[in-house]
Amino acid sequence: MRRTTPITLALTALAVLSCGLAGCKSGIENDPILRLSSQEALDQGKEQMAREKYYRARRYFSHAFEVEPNSRSGREGLLLLADSYYLAGNDANWIQAEAKYRDFLNRFPTSDQAAYAQYQIASSLAKRVGKPNRDQTATLKALQAFQELKRLYPTSDHAVEADARVDELRDRLGDAEFVVGDFYLRYRYPAAAVTRFEALLERFPDYGETDKVLFHLGLAYHRSVQPQHAGRAAEVFARLEKEHPESPWVAKIPAEARESRAPEPAQPVDTVAADGDEAAAGGEGTSER
Repeated sequence: MRRTTPITLALTALAVLSCGLAGCKSGIENDPILRLSSQEALDQGKEQMAREKYYRARRYFSHAFEVEPNSRSGREGLLLLADSYYLAGNDANWIQAEAKYRDFLNRFPTSDQAAYAQYQIASSLAKRVGKPNRDQTATLKALQAFQELKRLYPTSDHAVEADARVDELRDRLGDAEFVVGDFYLRYRYPAAAVTRFEALLERFPDYGETDKVLFHLGLAYHRSVQPQHAGRAAEVFARLEKEHPESPWVAKIPAEARESRAPEPAQPVDTVAADGDEAAAGGEGTSER
């Protein structure tokens, strides 16, 4: 058996090291981006971004950050890297964008761009919001992210923008609640529909289509056979007419539902007469005294 001498081991190690160095040198020569400074890579990445070449821009921004992660150009590179994913669109890129914005916030929580990063986290989530008849997890997370922005950076310009986004997302959650209620109503479960529509009005009083909800709630009450729902349809329809007189839903109110209001309890006639007799008797007694 041949023995491995120390000299052989040394020569082998030297050969491996030489190959490694040659490979690194070859890599740098073959990839000109690796020869750039952080600022140079940042500038060239911006040029690619301006041309909407987001995939190409990412390589420059990644290099700008990796070379000098704590420099101004490095920080900007990481933020623009997140932007390149966000602007590219589609769910996969928005997921990557959210992760990069969170990475930026974790590394640089006191940056003057922190509010922007938080806004973009919320926007990346909002981009993934599904239709009202789909799961609304992303909607809830986006809503929470915008509310977190308002809490952490109340004086930021982005906090003002967040107000409108919060309203949009709350309306989307209201839409999802309405879809469920409408499903119950169409498939003849009016009592379940009442529960959904009432919950919608309670949770989202500023919902953008309250008139539509009131109309369908009135229908649900009208079709329900639950004793506690008797007479409620007319009350709801009356509210619809009062609060939304110009709504197209008013014209769709069933005529029979308008007249289904439960009668208010009236005071018995004999009680009224008795009260009058007592009052008269009391007056006569006083005059006699």
